[in-house]
Amino acid sequence: MRMKAPRFALALLGAVVTSSAWADDVQVAVAANFTAPIQAIAKEFEKDTGHRLVTAFGATGQFYAQIKNGAPFEVFLAADDTTPAKLEAEGDTVKGSRFTYAIGTLALWSAKDGYVDAEGNVLKQNQFQHLAIANPKAAPYGLAATQVLQKLNLTEATRAKLVEGQNITQAYQFVATGNAELGFVALSQIYQEGKITRGSAWVVPAALHEPIRQDAVILAKGKDNPAAQALVDYLKGPKAAAVIAAYGYSR
Repeated sequence: MRMKAPRFALALLGAVVTSSAWADDVQVAVAANFTAPIQAIAKEFEKDTGHRLVTAFGATGQFYAQIKNGAPFEVFLAADDTTPAKLEAEGDTVKGSRFTYAIGTLALWSAKDGYVDAEGNVLKQNQFQHLAIANPKAAPYGLAATQVLQKLNLTEATRAKLVEGQNITQAYQFVATGNAELGFVALSQIYQEGKITRGSAWVVPAALHEPIRQDAVILAKGKDNPAAQALVDYLKGPKAAAVIAAYGYSR
């Protein structure tokens, strides 16, 4: 005689199957400046939706090349608005999915306490040996840094002192390790809950460079993945907004 499984066991099995059926992974290319915020958002996103982020971090320009060469990314969180718009114009995105998820802030930073003054005069005094920036051709924060130097008439004076990282994370590492006395980084790398977390910094006035509007978009490969749309929706919601603000971004 075959025994029947208890009803509660069958119900539990059904719940597990249903949960796994709705849970998907989503491959996300994330601009390096947004590393810490997306890691914080990912934990809540997985908890709230069951979906899981599989993230890669790097320079926006490098991601563009990888996407064009067939990389498996399904969502792109760029450090600018022009690269996602270009991908959209070229037919590599889901139409209508592009939006601005954050507006970035540039900071001049030193790992040394008191080295950078609140007005950024240390930059104008030009007594340092090395100034780190991200590659301006691939990283929007690097481009913004060159615009600041140009506005302050410091392009030629600092040219021989520039130490260029492939992306904003590498620029940050140059300063953090002492290989450069100071550098231009994303405020999000050194700021949390209303304060600078290490060293000293000058928050660069937005008027000194073009706005760093950071757009997200669902890529063509994510068209049929519900987790891709769920992530975009989540980034527009209040929980993600709170995390984004905590790292010094506006919207």
